[in-house]
Amino acid sequence: MQPVAEAPMRVVNAVAPIRVCDNGGWTDTWFAGHGKVFNVGVYPYVEVQVKVHPAGGLADRIVLDAENYGERYTFAPGVLPDRHPLLEAAVDEIGVPDDLSVEISIYSEAPIGCSTGTSAAVTVALIGALDSLTAGRMTPHEIAYAAHRIEVERLGLQSGIQDQLCAAYGGINYIEMFSYPHASVSQLFVPNTMWWDLERRLLLVFLGRTHVSSRIHEEVIADLERHGARCPELEELRGAAEEARDALYAADLAALGRAMTHNNDLQRRLHPSLVSREAEAAIDVATANGALGWKVNGAGGEGGSITVLCGADMHIKRQLMAALRDADPLFQIIPTYLSRYGLRVWES
Repeated sequence: MQPVAEAPMRVVNAVAPIRVCDNGGWTDTWFAGHGKVFNVGVYPYVEVQVKVHPAGGLADRIVLDAENYGERYTFAPGVLPDRHPLLEAAVDEIGVPDDLSVEISIYSEAPIGCSTGTSAAVTVALIGALDSLTAGRMTPHEIAYAAHRIEVERLGLQSGIQDQLCAAYGGINYIEMFSYPHASVSQLFVPNTMWWDLERRLLLVFLGRTHVSSRIHEEVIADLERHGARCPELEELRGAAEEARDALYAADLAALGRAMTHNNDLQRRLHPSLVSREAEAAIDVATANGALGWKVNGAGGEGGSITVLCGADMHIKRQLMAALRDADPLFQIIPTYLSRYGLRVWES
């Protein structure tokens, strides 16, 4: 007979932001060696809640509820069912104290496969929540690197470092990777008026299809690896991150838009298919409606999303949003707010 769960002993909450506008992406990877990335942490954040029970208080030591997938299942430490490998590996990496059992709920308001670093944000939030059950606390940097290590070393996935760092730190970041995977994070602090204006002007447009890594990415990686860290395209991408940083410090949103568009053009040069047909359609609408700049989020390719930087006229922004919906009924505007904070963990 399965035990009936009583009220939890503790309830731990964790949230972490997703990432947009990642100028310099592709340079935060093992094949780039060193890199520079500008990115912006935004809400909607991912949410993790851990209800803590004594060992034996649940049907199994670990109950995992992946709400976006409608899947709820149990497993024991060290016996991973491989249904959601990244989540399970994160739980296994951090561990659950022997005298506890946990019920973990995970949810993201951003669509699955939005190419905004959602999986990294989930891993960061999950590690942060589980870390609170043990003695001592990991720093944001340590949590980001634990999340990256799980993807790369345990699961053998291709992953840069920027998504995990943005989820851990939040805000507007300039990341300098001096030797893969080691990096410093400089947060860019701007006046509130600049923050509010940037927040109002950014649009996150989901292109209607889940982003998946593909053969195209493997082709690009193989080509970049062959040319090495001094590949001209990688050098220019590093420069695009510097352009975005400098534009923000100069409070010049037109220059930030140019830096985003420059970065998008560089992605297209890496491989034409990194800027998909849907992304090109969204860019055409943005161009026709006075946008200052645009950038395919993440590595690019099929599906995913694009960040658009609008002009100052709010009426034109609303006109642009309507035109995007008219251009393709699958296009979805994801409401965003700039995140002043990265990972946050607290108990109810």
